[in-house]
Amino acid sequence: MFGLFSVSGSRYFPDNEISSDCNHLLWNYKLNLTTDPKFESVAREVCKSTIAEIKECADEPVGKGFLVSCLVDHRGNITEYQCHQYITKMTAIIFSDYRLICGFMDDCKADINLLKCGSIRPGEKDAHSQGEVVACLEKGLVKEAEENDPRVQVSDQCKKAILRVAELSSDDFHLDRHLYFACRDDRERFCENTQAGEGRVYKCLFNHKFEESMSEKCRDALTTRQKLIAQDYKVSYSLAKSCKSDLKKYRCNVENLPRSREARLSYLLMCLESAVHRGRQVSSECQGEMLDYRRMLMEDFSLSPEIILSCRGEIEHHCSGLHRKGRTLHCLMKVVRGEKGNVGLTCQQALQTLIQETDPGADYRIDRALNEACESVIQTACKHIRSGDPMILSCLMEHLYTEKMVEDCEHRLLELQYFISRDWKLDTVLYRKCQGDASRLCHTRGWNETMMSDLMPPGAVFSCLYRHAYRTEEQGRRLSRECRAEVQRILHQRAMDVKLDPALQDKCMTDLGKWCSEKTETGQELECLQDHLDDLVSDCRDIVGNLTELESEDIQIEALLMRACEPIIQTFCHEVADNQIDSGDLMECLIQNKHQKEMNEKCAIGVTHFQLVQMKDFRFSYKFKMACKEDVLKLCPNIKKKVDVVICLSTTVRNDTLQDAKEHRVSLKCRKQLRVEELEMTEDIRLEPELYEACKSDIKNHCQNVPYGNAQIIECLKEVKKQLSTRCHQKVFKLQETEMMDPELDYTLMRVCKQMIKRFCPEADSKNMLQCLKQNKNSEVMDPKCKQMITKRQITQNTDYRLNPVLRKACKADIPKFCQNILNRAKDDTELEGQVISCLKLKYADQRLSPDCEDQIRVIIQESALDYRLDPQLQMHCSEEISNLCAEEAAAQEQTGQVEECLKVNLLKIKTEMCKKEVLNMLKESKADIFVDPVLHTACALDIKHHCAAIPPGRGRQMSCLMEALEDKRVRLQPECKKRLNDRIEMWSYAAKVAPAEGFSDLAMQVMTSPSKNYILSVITVGICVLFLIGLMCGRITKRVTRELKDR
Repeated sequence: MFGLFSVSGSRYFPDNEISSDCNHLLWNYKLNLTTDPKFESVAREVCKSTIAEIKECADEPVGKGFLVSCLVDHRGNITEYQCHQYITKMTAIIFSDYRLICGFMDDCKADINLLKCGSIRPGEKDAHSQGEVVACLEKGLVKEAEENDPRVQVSDQCKKAILRVAELSSDDFHLDRHLYFACRDDRERFCENTQAGEGRVYKCLFNHKFEESMSEKCRDALTTRQKLIAQDYKVSYSLAKSCKSDLKKYRCNVENLPRSREARLSYLLMCLESAVHRGRQVSSECQGEMLDYRRMLMEDFSLSPEIILSCRGEIEHHCSGLHRKGRTLHCLMKVVRGEKGNVGLTCQQALQTLIQETDPGADYRIDRALNEACESVIQTACKHIRSGDPMILSCLMEHLYTEKMVEDCEHRLLELQYFISRDWKLDTVLYRKCQGDASRLCHTRGWNETMMSDLMPPGAVFSCLYRHAYRTEEQGRRLSRECRAEVQRILHQRAMDVKLDPALQDKCMTDLGKWCSEKTETGQELECLQDHLDDLVSDCRDIVGNLTELESEDIQIEALLMRACEPIIQTFCHEVADNQIDSGDLMECLIQNKHQKEMNEKCAIGVTHFQLVQMKDFRFSYKFKMACKEDVLKLCPNIKKKVDVVICLSTTVRNDTLQDAKEHRVSLKCRKQLRVEELEMTEDIRLEPELYEACKSDIKNHCQNVPYGNAQIIECLKEVKKQLSTRCHQKVFKLQETEMMDPELDYTLMRVCKQMIKRFCPEADSKNMLQCLKQNKNSEVMDPKCKQMITKRQITQNTDYRLNPVLRKACKADIPKFCQNILNRAKDDTELEGQVISCLKLKYADQRLSPDCEDQIRVIIQESALDYRLDPQLQMHCSEEISNLCAEEAAAQEQTGQVEECLKVNLLKIKTEMCKKEVLNMLKESKADIFVDPVLHTACALDIKHHCAAIPPGRGRQMSCLMEALEDKRVRLQPECKKRLNDRIEMWSYAAKVAPAEGFSDLAMQVMTSPSKNYILSVITVGICVLFLIGLMCGRITKRVTRELKDR
């Protein structure tokens, strides 16, 4: 018998070296052995106690070979040494030919003929090659599953027989004759030191299946064996043995399930994985075996008949020749992600099912392609995490698009994450922390029960979780803290790629192709969808809107933005960044610090983009939404855009303020947040959509190279205001009017003068900020840049009285009284170029203004006397004269009235009538008040103090005092003052000649301000008296003549 065993199993007797007659003799002999009562009686004698223990074998009929076959079936339970040795030798004999296996020939006779696997008649085929028949049937069984061809179907009886043979040969690879002969050399090459038995050689060969030196014949045989394991886990001895107790414990092979399902490797894996995910104890040996077979399924797509059946076209078109080490699966994943073509729904479902079965989210090592691609990244970026920990995948996602990430790893990672993101249970940590919340709030069932269900669309459970994650306590049930943290982690990861959000990709596929086909950089697709929000189809717009609304509450979801903004967050926003709940504070902090020197370009661009997106819907500003939600519903219903909501609420607040309403219609908390929103909108013209649209062409023409931030575009438009198109000019004028009424909305002024405001105006009301700065403009400690900015704003104010709220209020009655003709010619939203203010200046010289208006005009005259740029009419009419006659004075860094003095001195040289008139008006104004003539006032300051201290300023009183002192021989004035006064007298005399009085009031003003006032008044008085006497005399004569006529 030992010799027979040697011939049957030895590699030293190849088939072609044993003659046909010998083969036939041997086969008949082996057949007789299996049925010979002597051998059966030997078996009964040697295995007496074992047969007694195995009732099934004890009941087998005598003489049909069934007893030996039964003992072979149960050899794993045989404990008797002699019985075990005997049955092992008999097994080698039986498995050398399928016809010797009890019942096999009867069960598979028809199938052998159908599949043309060879003859069953002795002598027609070499008996030792009969393992090829079993192999042929096994391939037929596999082919049936992969092709679903009704013409090639193995009968159920033969299926059971084939799988039973494979199961019985699972512990010793010698028993699988086809595989044994195919892999003899490979066994010596790779598994020389691996002891046969308990499936160890199989496992060793499986591990080396994709080695370059592995023979194709052996690789094919191993693949067939693995496919049988996929159909029936019992074909793997080690898996069946290691997991036997766990399968029983967790009812993974219950009797009421059909064997075809319970025996499938996928069912076993999912059943046991479900136990692990629920926190149940599964033996380490079983988990080790599960890991090996999950890795095996991920390595070779051909082991999954569903993939072969559903993805055949995709593999042929896109992924042919990539079958090793999981490359084909990742190629298919890439196709599903839309990076390499289109894929059918059934193929996508088959891939999703395979990912569920193998569960690589629990251990990245299951995915060999990912493991090899990301090994270097894991060693550097994730070395602090234990190998095999599910957080390795999360760590890799955190380092996506960083310097540590390599391109190949990036692709493999995103391909896998695409599928994990479509089933929340495949993220092991998320499932562990959130299964209770999901069951309570989202009505989910067990781990592998919902996996089998198609009731919920991809991503539905996670969508449910994140909706509850951001609910307030008032809104109802919320997630546990642990689950909320995991939901935030997943959201951070998904923000890196729109394809990781199933709902977004599904609803926005058309819009992505239409609007964002060229946006291929990281994070650009979502930004593109947000930019085109109003153009998207309804379903996509809702998804993008909800996601943007979520980001507004927790901007940390935007992982790429957070990565770019890390330096600024650490420096300025670390306190709000550390908060458990964001509630929009972090983004508000980033906006406030957007122009710090530590801010980098990427962060600034990201923050600005989010600000622009917020303008599309007030819901996208979380703090604004929460503070003003009720006010918007009450006061601004049906208004969606944020800018329109802000205008609506601001108008309501302003009207209530102007009307001194007892109670504001807008709540206090909303008014506070509204102020924040108004201030933020002033920083970038793009945050004022109407202004931006009106001025787009002007920006291109006049401010093309000016950056948008820091209100620089707005400032540029103000500086070239006269060159702007009518529509843009009107919008800029309206903006300036708003800013002058509320200087805090003047972003540039507030930024440039920030420190000066703290120094001079810490308690000033926001609406009086510019007035306060103007009052301190000439302080020695005033910052030059702030002073320059104040001057700019003064120049703007003096172009139109409507841009000076204080003047407008003070002169409310005077303007229509004296300047109505100018108002009649005026157009809305267009500057009057200082005409109204010039009109009021003339009336000031005539001393006809109301006290409040006079005070304001005096201030304006005093300021413009020091800086000609503050007088729009003078600058407009005398620009040529200033360039020709006073160029040096105009170029001075600080204006102190030199240009005005130059024009006065050169009055005789001025040819332009309008300019001459403006200079004469200046002279006229200076007669009314010495304070409006800074050169004269500076020269005569000491003389005023000594000789005119008791005389109040205004209405020409101090000027008259100085003139009288000049004429008084007893008074000695300062030489400079005396000189300047004589110059002024000459100028006034010339002015009187070239500009005679235009009316009685003008004449009276000239007399009152004349140095010879007393003489003139005396002459006028004498003249009036003479006229009076003549009148009396003429009256008496007339009366006498009348009486005489009556008497006649």
